[in-house]
Amino acid sequence: MTAMRNHSVVSEFILLGLSADPQVQALLFVLFLVIYLLTLMGNLMLLLVIRVDSRLHIPMYFFLGQLSFLDLCHSSVTVPKLLENLLSEKKTISVQGCMAQVFFVFATGGTESCLLTAMAYDRYVAISSPLLYGQVMNRQRCMGLVWASWGLAFLDGLINILVALSLDFCEAQTIHHFSCELPSLYPLSCSDVTASFTTLLCSSFLHFFGNFLMIFFSYVRILSTILAINSTTGRSKAFSTCFSHVIAVCFFYGSGLLRYLMPPSGSPLEAVFSVQYSVVTPMLNPLIYSLKNREVKAGVRRMLQKCF
Repeated sequence: MTAMRNHSVVSEFILLGLSADPQVQALLFVLFLVIYLLTLMGNLMLLLVIRVDSRLHIPMYFFLGQLSFLDLCHSSVTVPKLLENLLSEKKTISVQGCMAQVFFVFATGGTESCLLTAMAYDRYVAISSPLLYGQVMNRQRCMGLVWASWGLAFLDGLINILVALSLDFCEAQTIHHFSCELPSLYPLSCSDVTASFTTLLCSSFLHFFGNFLMIFFSYVRILSTILAINSTTGRSKAFSTCFSHVIAVCFFYGSGLLRYLMPPSGSPLEAVFSVQYSVVTPMLNPLIYSLKNREVKAGVRRMLQKCF
């Protein structure tokens, strides 16, 4: 009996994905392949423009470059396996691979949450103290905020995965999802999930809600500062510098929090929310930040002129 309780009698899971119909799977493969390629091209383009254009070497675009790199990582955690399973008859993932995916979803998603908070702070300083902006948001502080974002997220992911490793999976091995996420594993466990669920709930409140509250209060201060500006042009310019960030925050938190706060039920909504924040949002972020940003569009034009 002791030998059987090696934390996992099951050696692999079956990812049911988004559809069992082969024709639908073929269409989904094309769709997600196009989305993934657009994600890679859009974020790599943004990284390259920010790297080569000296006019974009300011804190705002430093954080934007970090977000682009993070979106590349976040989408690459789940999308390649999703594409593989859409073409394969054997839609399996090893328990170890599943746990690794859970960890990296936590780590990259948590880092994005912290990074969006750092970007909100950057916008607050730029609007409320423009004369001190360069002094406050110096390179050392920007690097510190980025490293802190990665460090806190990896620590959060590590704590959650260490607790989750104590779960036993005895018979059930079918995950009603296209990727491994912690809430999807709870219905499969034949052991008590209370410790893992409590850890997940606490980390979600502390990490994600904590960051969301800091973003919210940053924008309360930003809004009060903008409303105090007498010039209509000045107010409009200040609002435009925040617009892209607000949209990115809404996309990320709107789907991510709903996914992790929903009770695991195998509902199609779970997959929809996961697709939104892990597949669609990384593709949209470069568009969100470039379409409304004249500096980025000008940087792209200058880079293309140099190349051609």
